[in-house]
Amino acid sequence: MKNLLLIFLACLLASAWQTTEAQKKSKGKQTQKYSTKNKKAIEAYEKGEMDAMYDRYQSAILNFETAKKYDPNFKEAYHALAEVYYNLGDFEEQFLHIQKAVTIDSTYFITAYYNAGVALCNLNRFSEAMEWFDLYKKFAQGKKNIKNVDALIKKAMAIKYIMEHPVPYKPHLVSENVATEYDQYWPSITLDEEELVFTMQLPRDPDAYAKNKLLPRVPSNFQEDFYVSRKVNNEWSAPVPMVSINTSSNEGAQALSADGRWMFFTACGREDSKGSCDIYFCRKTPTGWSEPINVGAPVNTPYWESQPCFSADGQTLYFVSGRPGGKGGMDIWKSKITGFTKTGTPIFGTAVNLGDSINTRGDETSPYIHPDDKTLYFSSDGWPGIGKLDIFISRRNGNGDWGTPRNIGYPINTPLDDNGFIINAAGTTAYMSSTRLQKNGIQKQDLLCFEVPEEIRPEPVSYIKGHVYDSKTLQPLMADIELVSLDTKENRVKSQSDKSSGTFLVNLPAGKDYGLFATCPGYLFNSQNYALSNVKATSGMVTLDIPLSPIEKGQRVTLKNVFFDTNSAELKQESFVELDRLIALMRSNPNIKIEIGGHTDNVGSAEYNKKLSEERAKTTVDYLCSKGISSAKLTYKGYGMTQPVADNNTEEGRAVNRRIEAKIVQ
Repeated sequence: MKNLLLIFLACLLASAWQTTEAQKKSKGKQTQKYSTKNKKAIEAYEKGEMDAMYDRYQSAILNFETAKKYDPNFKEAYHALAEVYYNLGDFEEQFLHIQKAVTIDSTYFITAYYNAGVALCNLNRFSEAMEWFDLYKKFAQGKKNIKNVDALIKKAMAIKYIMEHPVPYKPHLVSENVATEYDQYWPSITLDEEELVFTMQLPRDPDAYAKNKLLPRVPSNFQEDFYVSRKVNNEWSAPVPMVSINTSSNEGAQALSADGRWMFFTACGREDSKGSCDIYFCRKTPTGWSEPINVGAPVNTPYWESQPCFSADGQTLYFVSGRPGGKGGMDIWKSKITGFTKTGTPIFGTAVNLGDSINTRGDETSPYIHPDDKTLYFSSDGWPGIGKLDIFISRRNGNGDWGTPRNIGYPINTPLDDNGFIINAAGTTAYMSSTRLQKNGIQKQDLLCFEVPEEIRPEPVSYIKGHVYDSKTLQPLMADIELVSLDTKENRVKSQSDKSSGTFLVNLPAGKDYGLFATCPGYLFNSQNYALSNVKATSGMVTLDIPLSPIEKGQRVTLKNVFFDTNSAELKQESFVELDRLIALMRSNPNIKIEIGGHTDNVGSAEYNKKLSEERAKTTVDYLCSKGISSAKLTYKGYGMTQPVADNNTEEGRAVNRRIEAKIVQ
């Protein structure tokens, strides 16, 4: 049986091999291997071991039951059946077989007492569980390979609390159109929730699979490929394979960028591999997905790297690695983009461990950073949970530190592995895979979705869906899209519009005042302002058309992130982000001359507004000159209220009319 003596401590995947007295070697001589001498019992037992090793659980049960019939006191068969039922999630049968095994021999396998307590916890029989934990603690005393018994029981009490306080959970299939007879897992969605990519496990020989649904899930029988489904009229379409990426080997554990135009994924054993499993990158092109490229060091090492998650800010890759320097087995790390190769592949900087706030001595896997950039979901067997791997949530505070992870609750988390958990931008809908839907004893993974309980929701996030084009020819443009915090000058989002369509998709988190900039060589930049510093949460979609004007005489750009106090010509500090971009534009185009024009609304006299607009234009020029722009390349003029671009009869219109413009005069 696969890991027959693998001990699931605290219902987690932290494991340790245990040996029994009957299995020890003494002076190089093997003692009796089994507690029975019945050859037919041993033969059936060993067949059961082989079945369990390849997850043929129903066949394993039949063989272990046969072994029991030949020798009712064959204690190894009872322990083996207990583990099979544990893997099947049948905790009643798991407990009954442990109970019978310890009746036959109370000291053969001490950890069975703890496993019985775990089974009873899974059955919500906590008082009985504590009795078995006490027995485990009693018998485990003096055992060199049994440590931290009190800590284990403390974890069991955490299980008790979690299961006695269930969270609302009503899962359903993502779509009948998406579901197939094969295992599906690891969902990824775009920011607008219009595209779904997932991993599907396919039989290499469909005819053989049709004859035997219990084929062992080994590479010789199955492979993993990517499939994509798109939302059409608010319904998910039937999935289609991503043929330009899929190979005859395994690809899996993928993550999409917010706009769905980049994908990172895991592949193992390729010719360009840096280690056992590496992370690869590909981008969407007009003709399909590009050839996957190994992202290289420092993300990939000779050790195991997998399960990437690319943040919605377009700058940070979270991933799992077993490299040295971590806190335990598998840890969550992150790395930021520092540049790009000539072919557009991102180059990543130093990999940083997320630290003790997230990582433990156990395994932390499947990170998912929500588009709010504050809420991290991940799976762990090191934090207190009810399963082998449970899903946890941690929130980042204003200092950038992660809070203590919290179990997202039962029955979202189960006694089985739970991972691959993601949430939409609005924070309302979660997607994950589950093995809880079983038919004929066959464990099958399906993609589920459900409403997220309030207490584990991230901050909702809006997103901008835009289109960048040449203002004269109306042709689409590939422009750099940046969302910049006006107070800190920090780039909160970096992206690009699509070369063939000019479209882009970026998230818009609350809590800051932002400038959105679209820049393209040979064009004046375009800016937008989003004042969200006093907004705690946003949701929904903002649509935006962005015309870019070519750098030609007479073309102009409104500087929408240049600000003054009422009746003042003194620049606010938040204005410097945009003015610095104008400086960069003039430096990269040294032959142009620009007029800075000031404009006001119609409140007040014409004379007053003309003077105020001229003073504001002059202050703007003074700032540009202070940063090294020659005064010979700059002029300024106050237009007052003579050139409105909106209705002065509304406050919104007057706000638009109060503006600074930059016009190319030469």
